[in-house]
Amino acid sequence: MKLSQLFDKAGIAYPAKLSDIDIADIVTDSRQVREGSLFISIRGLHHDGNDFIDKAINSGAKVIVAEQVRDDCVGGAAIIQVENARAAASLLYNARYNNPTRDMKFIGITGTNGKTSISFMLEHIFTRLGERVGLIGTVENRIGGIAVEKNSDSPTANMTTPDPCELYKLLANFKENNAKRVIMEVSSHSLALRKVEPIRFECSVFTNLSRDHLDFHKNMEDYFLAKAEILKASRMCVVNIDDAYGKRLAGLNPQKCITCSQNINADYCAKNIRPLGMCGFEYTLECRAGRFDVKLPLMGDFAPINSLQALAAAIECGAEPTAAIEAIKNMPQIIGRMEKAALSDRAGITVLFDYAHTPDALEKALISVHGAKRDPRSRVILVFGCGGERDRGKRRQMGSIASRLADLVVITSDNSRGEDTALIIADILKGVNKEKPYKVILSRKDAINFALAEARVGDFALLAGKGHEKYEIDSSGKHPFDEREIVASALTKRIGDGA
Repeated sequence: MKLSQLFDKAGIAYPAKLSDIDIADIVTDSRQVREGSLFISIRGLHHDGNDFIDKAINSGAKVIVAEQVRDDCVGGAAIIQVENARAAASLLYNARYNNPTRDMKFIGITGTNGKTSISFMLEHIFTRLGERVGLIGTVENRIGGIAVEKNSDSPTANMTTPDPCELYKLLANFKENNAKRVIMEVSSHSLALRKVEPIRFECSVFTNLSRDHLDFHKNMEDYFLAKAEILKASRMCVVNIDDAYGKRLAGLNPQKCITCSQNINADYCAKNIRPLGMCGFEYTLECRAGRFDVKLPLMGDFAPINSLQALAAAIECGAEPTAAIEAIKNMPQIIGRMEKAALSDRAGITVLFDYAHTPDALEKALISVHGAKRDPRSRVILVFGCGGERDRGKRRQMGSIASRLADLVVITSDNSRGEDTALIIADILKGVNKEKPYKVILSRKDAINFALAEARVGDFALLAGKGHEKYEIDSSGKHPFDEREIVASALTKRIGDGA
């Protein structure tokens, strides 16, 4: 591809004299440079791309895109200066794949918790309405319900929003496979790092904001401002104003924001919420289109507001209200989101998998489990840990929430990465009430088996933190680890022993 073709498609200015340079590929990693590459110099979280410009040129790079023009580069590579290299990378990768963002409608979901649930609900609604939908998110990327790529073995590969080199290739795949709409989770990282620069969202959804990612963001204000960036790229934004940060976001641009609430007057309200235990919820949806009865077959106290926002986004994007509500009524379980283990009923205990890995998510998950109990004698047993090399401040908070809301707490590993699991657990224990039952078991497999062996008929066991993940990351790397297999084996043994 000629440089002029690439940069014209990306909308990036360049010196006319460089128009005819042939570009072999685009890279942001100097180790991937080959003859004819365009190397984008990015200041990363751990390394500065400017330190590798000379290496890139020596490896054959013909063009360097950088925020700072250097006069001491080796060889004859052309230098193009840009204001923001990360934004330029997204625009150039999108152009490299013939601007797929121009040919599909996008709904982006951002917030601390609820992104996956809402994205799956929206995918389900629009699929039931006959649209071919692409999905991008934490669990998997897929089109028409079929995964289009497998997760990498790299511990850094399972990002909520892929890096530009993968994201725009994936979107081109969606376009080639006739997707008309893309539902995508949009992380605060992706907004701060300008990963979605070329995308203009028909609608965005802001779920909530609570403590998370403070290893990346300076503080909660920085975290909020990163999330708020999605407003600039959205035609409209569906906002949960029961959340304090959501209410603040709606105040920034009330003309653009569609409000949702379970508690106060809003554009979309969930009234008369009626819990149905393990069968989900019923509620009355009130909006400009009228009043509608909604039945949602998903448990979790967060399920009504998640479904309300999904319905609001779908309706605002043109879905007929009764058709969207009928689709929600048949919503399947969402993997790793208050997901019930297959053999639970036969084993006499309820085992739930949930991705809760923040204080707010863990608290809501535990409250939800208590709400699902029908027998006051039933206990809630919690198995959880905290990730290594991540925000340490939330560990103590989660320990406190766990011992306050669970009848038995089993503290274990959860992607310790390069940290010592015992030291992570020591941080958690600072918040644990030592007067209440708890157990420390370093091996997560052993912790799960212990919890299920301790469970009595009627008890609930919540396995928090892993959710959809089928791996464990420790100091030696990433290893296969599927909680469902461990639970299935333990419950099968339990059923056999009881026979």
